[in-house]
Amino acid sequence: MIPSILVQIIFIPALVALLIFLFRYQLGKNAGWLAVIGLAYTTGLLLVALTSVSQGDPIKVDYQILINPDIRFSLLADGLSIAVALICNILCLVLCIYSIKYVDHRIELIYEGATYKEEVSYYSCFFYLFLFFPLGFMGVSFAADLVVLYFFLEVLTIILYFLMAYFGYYERVRVATMCLIWGIFSAVLFLAGVLIIYSQIGTFQIDQLHQMSGNPLAFWAILIILIGMFAKLAIIPLHVWMPWVHAEHPTCIAGLLAVYANIAAYVIVRTLVLPLYDDMQVFGPPIMILAVATMIYGSLLTLAQTDMKRIPACSTISQSAYSMLGIGALTAAGIEGGLFFFLSHIMGKTVFFSTCGLVVYMTHIRNINHLSGLAYKMPITAVLFMCGGMMLAGIPPFSSLPAEVIMFTGIFERADAVGITTGILGLMAILLTVGYAFYFTMRIFFGKLPENLKNDDHIKDPPWLMTIPLIGVVLLAAFLGLYPSFILDLFDPVITQVLANR
Repeated sequence: MIPSILVQIIFIPALVALLIFLFRYQLGKNAGWLAVIGLAYTTGLLLVALTSVSQGDPIKVDYQILINPDIRFSLLADGLSIAVALICNILCLVLCIYSIKYVDHRIELIYEGATYKEEVSYYSCFFYLFLFFPLGFMGVSFAADLVVLYFFLEVLTIILYFLMAYFGYYERVRVATMCLIWGIFSAVLFLAGVLIIYSQIGTFQIDQLHQMSGNPLAFWAILIILIGMFAKLAIIPLHVWMPWVHAEHPTCIAGLLAVYANIAAYVIVRTLVLPLYDDMQVFGPPIMILAVATMIYGSLLTLAQTDMKRIPACSTISQSAYSMLGIGALTAAGIEGGLFFFLSHIMGKTVFFSTCGLVVYMTHIRNINHLSGLAYKMPITAVLFMCGGMMLAGIPPFSSLPAEVIMFTGIFERADAVGITTGILGLMAILLTVGYAFYFTMRIFFGKLPENLKNDDHIKDPPWLMTIPLIGVVLLAAFLGLYPSFILDLFDPVITQVLANR
């Protein structure tokens, strides 16, 4: 029963998507609720799997797909993958609920004049496409075979293209195409590195990658995969796609796009750092230098923005690099802190970006120069925006604070010039994050309310269906901030024990 849970977790969203597609006209505007039920079910299954894993019993699935080459549908739920999968699935559930109202509004704006049947078709289209995000995230989290991992990375790229093309903003098709090109570029480089590895060890199984250690071609395989993953993470100079894509997609999937980009940090740890730790040593300093440069550049770029959607878009460039700074330290604490920060970041970005979407949703204004004093009319939205900024900036009680403490402990453990210098610069970059989080909060929500906004009765806090899910994410981040051992006790047996054997 337990192994089949992983298969269900991955493919139940696809089954629900098929049901929505087949019965879209019968379901009408209830398609979103069917998607919510499916994701609530898989979240329950993840909690069952978590119980088993936390007791020291990893869950494995292994089905032969091809004999030559040896490709297997292999899945593994251990402390690392179950934590990543659970947080990602919860965010998918939250944003699915948030989307129920948002997508209705988005369709009215994009497809003005559409008949009711056409509106239902677009509405259901959003949700059956949306469900391939949790399918992809769960597949990437649990994949124990490199070909299977590549497949799920591609699923995410393709689905993102269609969601942006159908439901994005002003230049949605052009920007969706840009995102598709960058996503394929990243995945193809990953596949090239995988094929180099296969040519040397004759297997795609992740638990056999240690056989590549010490091989002269390991350097080139790692370098190619890192470049591909850095493109997905928007590490400079491969960051140019991020502001465009993050600013033009539908806001209701903003948190999922943050996961889409940042899950590359998990892929790097799972496929490179843990199995090829010794070979990764030469890459540690360059990763840290590029990461801290991206952190500072992304924060300064964020401070220069006046577009409500580009603020969190540019922030993602900076925040994605935090995780890589810790992972690049190649210490147990640095890796654990980096991955914990990844989970904290995607929760914070879900709240921060979605709240920006609420402001645009209610005011129809993206330029912050035309916004001020909104806390008087949108107090709940103001609190959520502030919480999102605090979650990104590492302010208690949120989980990003213990994540940063652990991560920087690991960075300074290196005790070399690169570790100390990048650690100090990284701490300074945190101050920039704190600065822009509070600057934009004050700029948008406090001060004098403009007359045109004061007299607009439509400007108020959005429906509870859009705010309650975000409040849930805030509470989850606060819980993990007060009890970080919930995540760290899952990470530690996987990361510390593997590194101890090196």
